[in-house]
Amino acid sequence: MTFLSYTDTRNRLREVLDTADGGVPIGVERHGHRVVLLDLARLHELLADSPRLRRPEAIAEAGGWSVFLPDTPIAADGADLDDATEEFVVALREYAQDWVERLRFAPNHAQHWPLVHFVSLSSDADLAAWVRGGEG
Repeated sequence: MTFLSYTDTRNRLREVLDTADGGVPIGVERHGHRVVLLDLARLHELLADSPRLRRPEAIAEAGGWSVFLPDTPIAADGADLDDATEEFVVALREYAQDWVERLRFAPNHAQHWPLVHFVSLSSDADLAAWVRGGEG
């Protein structure tokens, strides 16, 4: 895999982006840290299929629905599955924002980075489909 310096990346940005867009591995190295560029759709697909990304669960109870994500504090309730799903998407967005701001430093939340990236790369419709068991 090719890792370019920050300066080379800046000078060849169009080529770097075209390379990543074409699905070819490319990265940037700066001060000993490496990052890779990856097409959004490919990363979204990879995260959606990752075994590290738990699937939401929905259950009917007490005349309504609850949706929750195991091993996380993310849950929502609604009168029907659509309402619960809509509230769950809001809860996912709030969790992702909280994770970026502070939770990523907490040992019991740090491992949820795949979820946060998946939420950040997804539309509300993608997330609703994911909740219902469809493709994310």
